[in-house]
Amino acid sequence: NKVVFLDDDLVVQSDLSPLWDIDMNGKVNGAVETCRGEDKFVMSKRFKSYLNFSHPLISKNFNANECAWAYGMNIFDLEAWRNTNITQNYHYWLEQNLKSDLSLWQLGTLPPGLIAFHGHVHTIDPFWHMLGLGYQENTSKADAQSAAVIHFNGRAKPWLDIAFPQLRPLWTKYVNFSDKFIKSCHIRPS
Repeated sequence: NKVVFLDDDLVVQSDLSPLWDIDMNGKVNGAVETCRGEDKFVMSKRFKSYLNFSHPLISKNFNANECAWAYGMNIFDLEAWRNTNITQNYHYWLEQNLKSDLSLWQLGTLPPGLIAFHGHVHTIDPFWHMLGLGYQENTSKADAQSAAVIHFNGRAKPWLDIAFPQLRPLWTKYVNFSDKFIKSCHIRPS
């Protein structure tokens, strides 16, 4: 009845089994909010960061200052999902975006998710999902090591040369560099 969604650019550093015990209070999506916290760059995202509020369809249906949430490490209550119209709502808004020449939101997977799961998100503790390691070089290694899941969302993926040197070891310590596939990808430990 529940699944944990894990994106492909993250590292799990702690046991995630306590996520199953979180009471989602009937909500579908358990996620970390991205509008509160000490890191003002990563944790300052609201709906206006992703949706085009100059478009009447968006401004009529959503609040620009509503807190956004993170994709990448989410808990989905499938039983609660089945009792909603989230899937149909998602498809409806994708169609509306196509009809408006893709002007309702910035490209990406989060904006239509913000719309589809609107009103169906249960906030979880930020310990479970630290994001921004692919675009926020001010993240300290110590802070990142204290999170259950670290997410290298952004361009500076740890396997690329543009990765932030202080954060790359958080990913490379799990890589088997003797694996023939890894060797063929020319991924280096540092």
